[in-house]
Amino acid sequence: VQLQASGGGLVQAGGSLKLSCAASGFNFDEYVLGWFRQAPGREREAVSSISPYDGSTVYADSVKGRFTMSSDDAKNMVYLQMNSLNPEDSAVYYCAAADPGLRGGSYDWDQAPTYDYWGQGTQVTVSS
Repeated sequence: VQLQASGGGLVQAGGSLKLSCAASGFNFDEYVLGWFRQAPGREREAVSSISPYDGSTVYADSVKGRFTMSSDDAKNMVYLQMNSLNPEDSAVYYCAAADPGLRGGSYDWDQAPTYDYWGQGTQVTVSS
């Protein structure tokens, strides 16, 4: 199983970035897919997730209305479009995948232990 995140960089406050995550080695459309972030000195924080059951997305309150998560099942790709970025969004962003079948079909999308596989992370820095 591999998850490869990319697309991070340095952007000014108010700007946009689009992160990508290439997935391989598992049944992509059967897994919960998520984005997390971790800033220095802080715990890893859930950003967004896509349900394998209906494709619905959920977001942390801190990014609602600014970030959009999407997936392309044909390409095994997950994306995070980030708009109206502010310095508080600066962090290493990780994509992750979870097999809900291992948990009887239910899961907590915003809990890191839910996820079985993690990408290496991509740095996002927002300057003020």
